[in-house]
Amino acid sequence: MQPIFRLALGAGLALGLVAGLAGCGSASLTLVNTLARLGAYDVERDIAYGEAPDQRLDVYKPRGVERAPIVVFFYGGGWKTGHKRDYIFAAQALTSRGFIAVVPDYRKYPEVRFPSFVRDAAASVAWAHAEAARLGGDPQDVFVMGHSAGAHIAALLTLDARYLEEVGGKQDWIRGMVGLAGPYDFNARRADLRAIFAGGPYEATQPLTFAGRSRAPLFLLHGLSDQTVFKKNTVNLAGAVKAAGGDVRVKLYEDLDHAGLLATFSIPLRSGSSVLEDVASFVREVAESG
Repeated sequence: MQPIFRLALGAGLALGLVAGLAGCGSASLTLVNTLARLGAYDVERDIAYGEAPDQRLDVYKPRGVERAPIVVFFYGGGWKTGHKRDYIFAAQALTSRGFIAVVPDYRKYPEVRFPSFVRDAAASVAWAHAEAARLGGDPQDVFVMGHSAGAHIAALLTLDARYLEEVGGKQDWIRGMVGLAGPYDFNARRADLRAIFAGGPYEATQPLTFAGRSRAPLFLLHGLSDQTVFKKNTVNLAGAVKAAGGDVRVKLYEDLDHAGLLATFSIPLRSGSSVLEDVASFVREVAESG
């Protein structure tokens, strides 16, 4: 394939993935998920972690692993849209680096309001912790990861202990957190968000409120071309965690926008960015630190 054609193909796939991840549907999203099905992993689908229809999860397990880190991945969609079936490519990327990927659905607005979707996420993490040994994973190495609204959920689970405590768990069940383009310091009173976050006091909706209240290291990634969630969310949370004595690492990517940051997990776009390798290095480093 000539370089110019490869570049054009990559750009087309990236644009299609952006459309698909934004909830518009995309042939490119279908393509990358089809390619991802060819990975060397086994899948358990539609496992219930609660009674509601959206309280189901999929598990992707690389073949031949033992006591592998488990990464629970929460997709974005503005707390209103999304389905786990659209993120096969992200799960395959994680399995390709030797991790067990758990991808839950969770209830969304208008069915529920904050903090119900965070409570669903906590229940899925409790499930992963309880089932870790059966899956071939390590219950001491359960990580949470999210993109966009999913990163907001992952951050609250990591920093605000009450969600895991409500499901009989402990805050230290989360070994580390990876946030891709997350809203951590935003205006939840904004007109289009007010109804979603009407279920809790404003301060409780913001991960920034709880900065430094967890010993788990955070890895926050953001694209500098992101016009959906501004980088100040990542910068402000990182600064607050550092000021509180917490462990946080930040990486900013020059040419990536909001959906493009996650799109780099797809097989056709993976080699063009270090995002997946950066995430994998963080998980391995934290898991191997004892």
